[in-house]
Amino acid sequence: MTPAWKRFTESGATSIEYALIAALVSVAIFAGADRLGNSVQSFFESAGETVEEAAPE
Repeated sequence: MTPAWKRFTESGATSIEYALIAALVSVAIFAGADRLGNSVQSFFESAGETVEEAAPE
């Protein structure tokens, strides 16, 4: 039988590892969404400028 302190130490370490992985994944998602948002914004700004230039006055 495993001592109680050892069981809690191992499960605590596993919980911390999972929390770190979740934090890294969330940072990666946030960075990717930010980059995608910037790309979409610049695309629509460019399209808007093109439409303004082509519109008759």
